[in-house]
Amino acid sequence: MKTIGLIGGMSWESTAIYYRLINEGVRERLGGLHSARLLMWSFDFAEIAERQHADDWAGATEMMVDAARRLEAGGAEALVICTNTMHKMADDVQAKVAIPIIHIADATAAAMKAGGVSHPLLLATRFTMEQDFYKGRLADRHGITPVVPDAAGRDEIHRIIYEELVRGVVTAPSKDIYLAEVARARANNPRIDGLIMGCTEITMLIGQGDFDVPVFDTTAIHAHAAVEFALSG
Repeated sequence: MKTIGLIGGMSWESTAIYYRLINEGVRERLGGLHSARLLMWSFDFAEIAERQHADDWAGATEMMVDAARRLEAGGAEALVICTNTMHKMADDVQAKVAIPIIHIADATAAAMKAGGVSHPLLLATRFTMEQDFYKGRLADRHGITPVVPDAAGRDEIHRIIYEELVRGVVTAPSKDIYLAEVARARANNPRIDGLIMGCTEITMLIGQGDFDVPVFDTTAIHAHAAVEFALSG
């Protein structure tokens, strides 16, 4: 079994889900008392969030590179960045380490292609919904054209992530807001044929049972890709 390095704590709420899913995946595949070989670097998310909202992506990249190098030095054979947003600097981090990064967008794209989805609605942080590092990768590398909510919708989705979900707060009113935003986006764009839960905390709030189109839980998909790598070869 290969050792996976997790870059987590962004937030720890979803990193805990990664830890559980990867270990469950290994146990399901190997049986008995097996669990995953994992190393973890867990950030103080306040330090990351401060840089995100200050548009200090260079500073955030330095922190991510440092974490990646520490995990590589510790024996990790691949890296999993346990957040969609911080894949903004995945290429910069990859350039500084010799071990591969298992990219969340690539894993999600593979799942969407298998499901025949080409125009998914992307729910995520404002950074992921509005910048090109994630949407552009889906389009350029995989031929998938993501759709995002309008400006008001993006504001509400982002607000709930940072004010509630990353703090472990899950409420029925916020779920209703997400459901309404999805319904409004689909009414405005009939081409939407799926939904990307493009922030790893969103899995705490909504899921496949809430919708009649395929839902792609990036946390679960990414964790599964980590298990596949760990048990390959």
